[in-house]
Amino acid sequence: MGKLDINKKKKRESLLNTAFNMFTTKGVSQTSISEIVKKAGVAKGTFYLYFKDKYDIKNKLISHKSSQLFKTAIEEMNKHTELSFEDEIIFIIDNIINQLNDNKSLLTFISKNLSWGIFKNALISPENEDDYNFKIVYETMINASPKKLKDPEIMLFMIIELVSSTIYSSILYNEPVELEILKPYLYSTVRTIIRKHEAE
Repeated sequence: MGKLDINKKKKRESLLNTAFNMFTTKGVSQTSISEIVKKAGVAKGTFYLYFKDKYDIKNKLISHKSSQLFKTAIEEMNKHTELSFEDEIIFIIDNIINQLNDNKSLLTFISKNLSWGIFKNALISPENEDDYNFKIVYETMINASPKKLKDPEIMLFMIIELVSSTIYSSILYNEPVELEILKPYLYSTVRTIIRKHEAE
């Protein structure tokens, strides 16, 4: 990578980091592009080299942050061998939940702004070279499983919707119960979803 490319990458990362800090402290609607570029120390025109508008940078941040959560979880999972497909999915979910529990501002940002379309795009079309292509990992996990699955994308959608809708209140407000009490119920339901998608 040449000096020009390194400089471009630094500016883009500075914009992403600044936007994330401002979005999580002030909120997306209360943050302007002018404030982002001023704090990032770049010209306003530079912003538009990388992003269409404030919502484009927000979506790219969600993609990037989601990808990083999966990357960390999968790297940890790969240290463990002999896990079944079910156990791999539970391991990934548990690791991500723990990461979000440790970083509540990230949980709030992702949960408030997440849609399946953005999330799916994050998983299958990484924005950055250091982001994870979860689609490839997921397909590898499915192919390695001795049990064949029907409609694996629907299964993944159901699991993500279930997990994201239940952990938010549990992590932030201990509602309906504390996270550690909720986890066994959540993981039991995830296992049921996986088994329902096993081919006859």
